[in-house]
Amino acid sequence: MSSGSAGEHRKKASERGPVSVAIVTVSDTRTEETDVNGKYLREQLVEAGHSVHSSRIVKDEPEQIRGILDELAANTEVQVLLFNGGTGLSRRDRTYDVISARLDKVLSGFGEIFRMLSYEQVGAAAMLSRATAGVCAGKVVFSTPGSPAAVRLAWEKLIAPELRHVAWELAR
Repeated sequence: MSSGSAGEHRKKASERGPVSVAIVTVSDTRTEETDVNGKYLREQLVEAGHSVHSSRIVKDEPEQIRGILDELAANTEVQVLLFNGGTGLSRRDRTYDVISARLDKVLSGFGEIFRMLSYEQVGAAAMLSRATAGVCAGKVVFSTPGSPAAVRLAWEKLIAPELRHVAWELAR
């Protein structure tokens, strides 16, 4: 295995300890009590040995999304931001628009693979997702649809397996 391989990077990343993650649910209707995605992600992060820096709920309003994105991206204690919700096509879905405008680098493969995996579950409706990921102010940002199935899919198949690796890559 070469020194620059993904496997070698994952090995080095696993030696660095937990990743500090902030969770943001974007929703006009969810509350602390009904935020099943936030709860699921917190549980999964803790179970995987990571640190949950914070968990927030914001309305699907560009100013609120932008404000929390900028606040968390500026926080030196946060390495990764997990957004869920607001990635569809409806008039109220604005998360993608705000986040994509702030990304310094886009991880195109995240959205592409997410939609491919989602297609296996929901068929052609997967093309309606504007899931995205990238780098904003030195932080990795993942943005997924708000359905619990989508959050689980993104976490289990894409984010969890590479979380330490992407955080390590940015810390190098």
